[in-house]
Amino acid sequence: MIRTLLIILIALAMGAAFTWFALERWSLATLAKPLNLQVCSTDNSGIKVDMPRGALLRQVPAKLEAQGCLSAKQAQQLSYALRWQVWQTPQLAQIKAGEYQLETNISFVQLMNKMQRGEVIKYSVTIIEGTRFQDLLKLLAALPTLRHELAHATPEEVMEQLGKAGEHPEGWFAPDTYFYTKEDSDMAILRRALRAQEEQLTELWQNKQEGLPYTSPYEALIMASIIERETGVAQERKQIAGVFVRRLEQGMRLQTDPTVIYGMGDNYQGRITRADLREATPYNTYVIQGLPPTPIALPSAAAIHAALNPAPGKALYFVAKGDGTHHFSTTYAEHTAAVRRYQLQRRSDYRSSPQLEASE
Repeated sequence: MIRTLLIILIALAMGAAFTWFALERWSLATLAKPLNLQVCSTDNSGIKVDMPRGALLRQVPAKLEAQGCLSAKQAQQLSYALRWQVWQTPQLAQIKAGEYQLETNISFVQLMNKMQRGEVIKYSVTIIEGTRFQDLLKLLAALPTLRHELAHATPEEVMEQLGKAGEHPEGWFAPDTYFYTKEDSDMAILRRALRAQEEQLTELWQNKQEGLPYTSPYEALIMASIIERETGVAQERKQIAGVFVRRLEQGMRLQTDPTVIYGMGDNYQGRITRADLREATPYNTYVIQGLPPTPIALPSAAAIHAALNPAPGKALYFVAKGDGTHHFSTTYAEHTAAVRRYQLQRRSDYRSSPQLEASE
């Protein structure tokens, strides 16, 4: 009797071991073979799956089936195989939320590893130097891959949310390329750009030339924004800065068109008239003495560096040559001659700078 019982127990143990071994091999083989996913997007963006916060690995097959990427039979097989593996190793159930790009021949093991490492789709947005804060808001609002928290928020409300209540937003966001995921928000991009601008302004201010006519880093930021709007030619930034610094030092008005344009707001229609140059606004540097009250654009680190490290020289004037660069003059007579040469006989392809179409 005991012998028979032992034989039965051994047989059962062998059967269980065989079953366990068979299930293990089947589940591993099922999860390791290519899924042969069907392209299920309607926008030609390939195969994507978006897993929300708190989602578990076992929900992935059903998600892919619901999107039309997997057949019901495949999804069911994967679910069974997953249950077996997760039962043995519970930590496999945890994945990181986000949007994932999948290849058609990816295996579930590869997909699982991707989700556990958090290899989500990365998008990018580029803030171009010399653009304005209002353009930045429009740029972010047009991105469907961002969470939008700024809808209908005024610039004042945006700055308050960023911890800079009462600050004018212009100039405070660093032009650069920012990478983000679908989990990120427009406010998150602004926070990063603000932090980057604050950090580089602080660092560059600490390493500035001595004797500059600025009373604060903010004044240097204002100057950098003017430089950014005056030229898109890298090697000219310090020359432009030198002209403006010398004008400030000698008590001359800056007389720079980009500030006038900024002060005109929506009234600017592509040209500046003599009446515009006489119009008294806080930004009309043909009328006011010194710098305008705020930056007029988003300056790059290079423009800030130029504002704080202007090129030496004697030039007090410059005029656009029509090819994107400028002619620099020491005397007003030389400047007047340059204006006649480059502005009064403009070619059809005349450009004041790569960014600005206005008389200098």
